[in-house]
Amino acid sequence: MTQPQYALAFDTANETIAIGVGLLDADTCTVRLVASAEAAARRASNTQLLPRIDALLAEAGVARGDIACVCVGRGPGSFTGVRIAMATAKGVASALEVGLVGVSTLDAVAWGCWARGVRGRVLVAADAMRKEVYPVEFSLDEAGVERLGNDRVVKAAEAAEEFAEFGSSAEESGGAFSRSELSAGESGACSVAQTGFASLQNSLGEHTPDSPAAARDFDAFNARGTRFVNTPPDSSAAGEGFVANSSAASSGEKKGCSRVVAGRGVVGDALRKYADLFAACGTILPEDLWTPTGEGLLLALQAAWRSGAADPFDAARHNPAFALPVYTRLSDAEEAERVRASKVDPTLAGARGSKHVTMNDTAVANARANSAGVAYKPLDRAHAAHVAALEAQVMGSDAWNEALVADELGRADRVWWAAYAADPSAPLPADAPLVGYAGGWVVDGDVQILKVGVAPDARRRGIAAELVARVAADARNLGARTSSLEVRAGNTGAQAFYETLGYASLGKRPRYYSDGEDALIMKAGVLPTAARAGAHGVAGMSIVNYAEAGSSAAELGEPFSRSDSPGSRESAAGAFGSCGTRFVNDPPSPAATEESGSSAAVFPAYPLILAIESSCDETAAAVVDGSGALLSDVVASQIDFHARFGGVVPEIASRKHIEAICGVCDECLDVAAAQMGLAPGGLRWRDLSAVAVTYAPGLVGALVVGVAFAKGAAWALDVPFIGVHHLEGHLYANKIGAPDFAPPAVVSLVSGGNTLLVHMKDWGNYTTLGATIDDAVGEAFDKVAKALGLGYPGGPVISKSAAQGNAQAIAFPRAMMHSGDLRFSLSGLKTAVVTYVNGERAAGRELSVPDVCASFQQAVVDVQVAKAKRALEETGARTFCLGGGVAANPVLRAAYEDLCAKMRVRLVMPPLHSCGDNAGMIALVALDRYRQGKFFGLDADALAHADLDEAY
Repeated sequence: MTQPQYALAFDTANETIAIGVGLLDADTCTVRLVASAEAAARRASNTQLLPRIDALLAEAGVARGDIACVCVGRGPGSFTGVRIAMATAKGVASALEVGLVGVSTLDAVAWGCWARGVRGRVLVAADAMRKEVYPVEFSLDEAGVERLGNDRVVKAAEAAEEFAEFGSSAEESGGAFSRSELSAGESGACSVAQTGFASLQNSLGEHTPDSPAAARDFDAFNARGTRFVNTPPDSSAAGEGFVANSSAASSGEKKGCSRVVAGRGVVGDALRKYADLFAACGTILPEDLWTPTGEGLLLALQAAWRSGAADPFDAARHNPAFALPVYTRLSDAEEAERVRASKVDPTLAGARGSKHVTMNDTAVANARANSAGVAYKPLDRAHAAHVAALEAQVMGSDAWNEALVADELGRADRVWWAAYAADPSAPLPADAPLVGYAGGWVVDGDVQILKVGVAPDARRRGIAAELVARVAADARNLGARTSSLEVRAGNTGAQAFYETLGYASLGKRPRYYSDGEDALIMKAGVLPTAARAGAHGVAGMSIVNYAEAGSSAAELGEPFSRSDSPGSRESAAGAFGSCGTRFVNDPPSPAATEESGSSAAVFPAYPLILAIESSCDETAAAVVDGSGALLSDVVASQIDFHARFGGVVPEIASRKHIEAICGVCDECLDVAAAQMGLAPGGLRWRDLSAVAVTYAPGLVGALVVGVAFAKGAAWALDVPFIGVHHLEGHLYANKIGAPDFAPPAVVSLVSGGNTLLVHMKDWGNYTTLGATIDDAVGEAFDKVAKALGLGYPGGPVISKSAAQGNAQAIAFPRAMMHSGDLRFSLSGLKTAVVTYVNGERAAGRELSVPDVCASFQQAVVDVQVAKAKRALEETGARTFCLGGGVAANPVLRAAYEDLCAKMRVRLVMPPLHSCGDNAGMIALVALDRYRQGKFFGLDADALAHADLDEAY
């Protein structure tokens, strides 16, 4: 007998946790509701979601191994809530090696109404904060749910006015709103997938199916490009309805109750704030219909399945990495950037040359060219004339003039990027020549590529592909899920190029161009992404492996052992076995090894622990074995995405973590497999003994992604979940370069967010001796680099420039040098540098940037070294260590070498690549905590702040 297979669905896009478990029937494409639960989250989704899933599955008698598909609500909704659900779902689906299907939260609300007997027009208005809503109207009939619009964000008052204006449309067309509490089975209703093709694309965020039905839908697009209704794939689907088993239907609660209301029904959690506004839009339905339900999520999954837009059993098609949240808008920083770029503002192009400049003035001008000598920036108004000139050169009679280009900038539904030629070793100059541009218009879930132009002498360098990918990336955040364009029918070269990006021909538009030539219409069902030649990449970032190159599997430790020490398995089982937690996993089987093509695999000592770091702007993962050897240590850095803002943008960081985390973990496992002598895929999630993650401190929006993903994976594997303090990770990073390192020691932690001296009395026993009272060292470097127009991050660029300067040229203050304690202050030094720079420019004197950098850097180093000397004297420690990104500064490292040599103290420094944030250091902490049995529960959450001195 075939083992039953189930779909697990959940959503946390608003203040409600919705969970559903459904039995999958592949023959009829039916999802039968087995169990569902809804509960108020009240900003506690990350602590409640997995425990509630666990309880519901236990109640339903469904085991983790019975789950064949995970379905998640992708939003729109609360950004934090959406990320919690998405990250958890990605972790669960990845670890179980099943597909992850994303559905629209708003669709789930509409299907929930349908399951409760609602028929007619229904407006779903979800709360978008900032006095905005996500409004989508649906039509509900006995056949199912039809979406009548795409996801978007609108001011609440404007949305209410819009739908009040058209509120009588249903009545005028002869339609009426009706609501019945009869179940689908009792009323004879059958759930045929009537949700629109484009709305399914918009809700799934995954590959568009190449099917005849899909082609027919494309052919049926009307002149305005509206694409809402998708007919059933075939007539055999009719009559095979969703087997409803809701509590109301099964218990007969309110059975037979019905009422008819003319016009439209209104639901959605936005009504908690704006019920009075939307009262004019229709009948406000009962509050229990306002948020998603487990039943509604499963119905939305079934609709996608029946339309061909999803297949719960196709894990490859629904790779968890493909699923992304619905945002409907850019981050606040990007929106503000677009507003500035649309204005004629000389500070955007040449702030570094002005006589008085604040640090923020130069942030937008700090783009840097890549190794190919090309810098990419959102197009600004100052370069509209440059685009028009290049247009005239490459577009002929169809070229836009400057006014047309300028009119595009600043529009909420437009995205424009430009490429400039520049020296990679220096900031982008104000007069850098424009060598390419691209623009897109987001409408009805599609980004229409309006223009792509590259200067003739700059072609064949990947510029056009990169520009299109950047337009598509922004368009995705504005709700686009597909892309379309027109190209001259005779331009076969351009057509071939677009085909490489995933575009396919749909047909011709006769005499479209000004000279009468036909246009070939091309469409991509998946938005193009940036390619990273010669490197593993994810979400537009290159992945770097920091595990020591050249260490063979035989050098990684003892031959394979199923426990990290004699008797450890038995003791662990005795202490924790009653919880049902599995601590030791079997190694990959010999059969699996043979299938992988490896005949000389060497397995490391167990346990095998995967650790994740996502506290700031790096998405990192590492695997450590029981001997403490790092089998892999990979990092995907987001620096390129933050550089143009002059610092880390928390919202962008969180978004990029969601995009990258699956790919980073997959690469991490593959690198570890290679170290073990296995082929890619030879090391699987099921071979892990535990999953660890940084839980604090850091950017909460970034930490949440890592914590939710790691918890989901640990839950799916039924292995321990380990939380690690980020700063303790930096202490352990010293073991990467010196495996014999052990406390007691004094450690200097200097990074973008932290500057402190720590007395390590033992592993896990720390006392903070002193910390900064304002800016951290790394923060001061970034701010000074901004003031000098050197770009971001500030540490490397200031260090490079300082190497050419005189450290004694300018007498900058050494704050708190003689304070008598071990505290630091960097704010005054930073202000002194900015004041000096502005004073020199105001006086008309030429500024020596290298001298400023060298003098500033030396002032920082002098204070750090003086405080370190005092700490060593007070504690009597005979070992001194470093940690944090600034620990890579060569002048600081050299100064500490001199200090320790004079004091005859051992100096331990992490390898340069281990100074910044990485998962290797988190994995080493996790290994110790695993051995100590210090695990977190599934109700753990991310914390922005956590005292290193307190045990956890």
